[in-house]
Amino acid sequence: MSHEPRGPHGPYGRQDPLPEHCADLTAEWLGGMLARRHPGTVVEGLETVEVRTTHTSKVRVAVEYNAAGRAAGLPRRLCLKGNFTGRPNPFDICRTEARVYHDLLTDHGLPVPRAYLGDWDADSTRGLVVLEDLIEVGGEFGSTYQHLGIDGVASALDDLAVLHARFWDAPALHTARWLPRSMDTPGDCEQPRTIWWLVEENLGRDVYRERLPAWMVADPQRFLRAYDLLNEWARDSRGPVTLVHGDSYLGNTYLRPDGTRIWLDWQMARTGSALRDMSYFVVGALTTEERRAAERDLLAHYRDALRAGGVREVPDQEAWWHDYRRWAMYGLMSWMGTRDHWGQDNHTAIHRFSVATDDLDTLALLEGGAAVSPAGSQG
Repeated sequence: MSHEPRGPHGPYGRQDPLPEHCADLTAEWLGGMLARRHPGTVVEGLETVEVRTTHTSKVRVAVEYNAAGRAAGLPRRLCLKGNFTGRPNPFDICRTEARVYHDLLTDHGLPVPRAYLGDWDADSTRGLVVLEDLIEVGGEFGSTYQHLGIDGVASALDDLAVLHARFWDAPALHTARWLPRSMDTPGDCEQPRTIWWLVEENLGRDVYRERLPAWMVADPQRFLRAYDLLNEWARDSRGPVTLVHGDSYLGNTYLRPDGTRIWLDWQMARTGSALRDMSYFVVGALTTEERRAAERDLLAHYRDALRAGGVREVPDQEAWWHDYRRWAMYGLMSWMGTRDHWGQDNHTAIHRFSVATDDLDTLALLEGGAAVSPAGSQG
């Protein structure tokens, strides 16, 4: 390691900071990390299979264990996720994800990847998650180029409801004071301004301009004002909260061989309204025609799935419908800051959210200053 000890760090009182470079991911280091949660584990061999680097890093490795590691059920293939780029990340995404896996996503029945370790530094934004290598599981990663259809989206909402129901006003969520509140943290509130250089780049491209709402092309600053209004409305809204994924588009999902859809990349996790996830997934995954035909029914389906998951008081259908309409602005913002080569069908996505904000009168609803969500619910 290139750094002097600064500990203690994370939930295990670790003394050394997390590695900053892939070259530091050695067998000795990984064995020491895993042994904190799986006592006696020693990594006897480590081979890097693949490295994927964007703003963070995913390192797939093949591992050989001693008898204690094998007895603990640790798999031969793992995915190490963190920031091994050598560059600091200004946002707390890696540490947030590590804490979510360590503190909250501990139930193996949840629709999420299985984690074998979550750890983080005390004095930086660095975090580490050791996950199952989903490429080895034999399922299928989601992509915005896929077409699920209405039935496929309904099935995915069943799995999303399992997750949301598990944390519906849960004590564990309320005591996780480190978890950001949805739309009340710089990573949410300042996101469009942080990526404004990308937004301006896309506003100058015909492939985007021909898909965007006319009001946004005419006055891009109105888009920023509308997004600010969404943040203000969300902060003032009352009602139940749950664990929110925060970036729940199809590309952040994985379909297991048994047909369960799980949610990946928990760097934007929040506590907040379940509709942030539900609406973002539905609008992005359906064609415009499918959404127009089915979105009200899918909202009712999702409410029924929450009840099936044990939620006793589900918000009123009509009240949630108006909330669903507002959340379309979040999807429009999210896809404005993307580039073509990032691996998702951003042209189709921006078109779907643009049309949705028009169909649902999202701008008028936000600018009209309508009352916040009522606290009332129906069973």
